[in-house]
Amino acid sequence: MPIETSFDPSFAVVTDSSSDLGPDIVASSGVTVVPLTVNFGKDTYTDGDLTQAEFFALMDASPELPTTSLPPIGVFVEAYEKALETADEVISVHISSRLSGTIESARKAAEKFSGRVHVFDSLNLSWGCGLQVLDAAKAAKEGMTVSAALDRLARTRDRVKIIVGVDSLTNLAKGGRIGRVSSFLGSMLDLKVTFTVGSDGAFVPVHRARGERRAIAQTLAWVDEQMGESKSGIFAIGQAMTLPRAERLSDTLKERYEALEMYIYETGSVISTHTGTGWGIIFLPTEVR
Repeated sequence: MPIETSFDPSFAVVTDSSSDLGPDIVASSGVTVVPLTVNFGKDTYTDGDLTQAEFFALMDASPELPTTSLPPIGVFVEAYEKALETADEVISVHISSRLSGTIESARKAAEKFSGRVHVFDSLNLSWGCGLQVLDAAKAAKEGMTVSAALDRLARTRDRVKIIVGVDSLTNLAKGGRIGRVSSFLGSMLDLKVTFTVGSDGAFVPVHRARGERRAIAQTLAWVDEQMGESKSGIFAIGQAMTLPRAERLSDTLKERYEALEMYIYETGSVISTHTGTGWGIIFLPTEVR
């Protein structure tokens, strides 16, 4: 069942759980989250049911990598029906169509609502999608029209940057999500690899390194490059059983930039299934005029 919150603007905002927005942020922003599920053999868990520690304990004990499942079309229909009880329209923002079929379920559900539900491809994942969701929620609270909000959301999508580092490529390789990253790596799955998401919404390799220190240095150098002339922005740091490292990254970024907002969040079960332990920096640089 979707997580529901009270919300009463001209349009409501819906997303899926792979955006990794935590319960407090969901509640304060008024977003509705439609969950994916994680499957360990015959046991199925709704994304968010397990703590991160519980999830990793199960995954470590499992002989096979868990699988993830899309939300059924009917769950999206239910979420849209509920949202349209108090709003005229819906903007529904989802994980990249190049990384998941979730958005197709959302689009099929949207067909039942005669143009009142607008499905938006974030071309991103985790908080790369989540920052776009929060931008849409802010637009709703500002009283923007759907058309204006979608235009702004498209500009935000172009500006959001993400870099993800994984401690091991085992999960990405087993899950078949590596794509273009695989040719970059060959069989050297012991490397620490960073990757981003390209403009088409697919994974693109950034760097490979032996050792965490070098991988983190490469990560921060990439952030500096992408920030360009901007000296401030909104930052989110994802962590999967690596909170101390995330806190160090947060401190470093605060030393280098004015963090208008800084979030440290846990990657959920769905994202962690494919990445394993690692780190991520997602940021929205302030526009330089």
